[in-house]
Amino acid sequence: MKIKLIITLAILLSFSTIYANNSTEITLPDPSYESSFSIEKALYERRSIRSYDNTTSLALQEISQLLWAAYGVTKPYEKPVFLRGGLKTAPSAGALYPLEIYLVAWNVDELEAGIYKYFPENHSLILTIEGDKKNQLSSAAWNQTWMEGAASAIVYSAVYSRTTDKYGSRGQDRYVCMDLGHSAQNVYLQGVALGIGTCAVGAFNDKAIKKLLTLPDEETPLYIMPIGKIKE
Repeated sequence: MKIKLIITLAILLSFSTIYANNSTEITLPDPSYESSFSIEKALYERRSIRSYDNTTSLALQEISQLLWAAYGVTKPYEKPVFLRGGLKTAPSAGALYPLEIYLVAWNVDELEAGIYKYFPENHSLILTIEGDKKNQLSSAAWNQTWMEGAASAIVYSAVYSRTTDKYGSRGQDRYVCMDLGHSAQNVYLQGVALGIGTCAVGAFNDKAIKKLLTLPDEETPLYIMPIGKIKE
């Protein structure tokens, strides 16, 4: 099991290096840890939103806040290395953090259209694919064209082996799903506080999403969360 973990970590580090060598790392603005919007109000107002104000872009600060809410580091640790930077905003079985997060951006201030990978340990983005990919994304999601009205989309994938190496099949059947739910709910609630809507999407062609994001073999796409300003 230790050998598998070492191999997995080596693969992850190699992908990070590849991205870093070909794209500039974008350090996101610091997230805010306080607001006047209560958690109770966010829970009360949380809804799945499929209609957005497509004339309004998202600010980079808002993207930063949403990604931090999803999987940001709240207590840094250098070791053990499987923490990948430290404890995060969302709980994870065994603190193994199997999720990877991508941002498909097409209407964000100070951010060119493209697909980015989020690195929680640095709270940063690295561009992996250039260009506006909203049409390809909605097409891969069985032509759910309402997604194109958003400003961006958060896409989750999982490296199941991070969890299954310790917990076996139960890791894939249950624990990774739990991890995903914890993180996605954070995005919902943070979005409410920012006036940003989202809707979790699980209906998509796995192979098409994997190809669009050029995911490595060990990553499985799980979830799409379009994000955009809520219509008044």
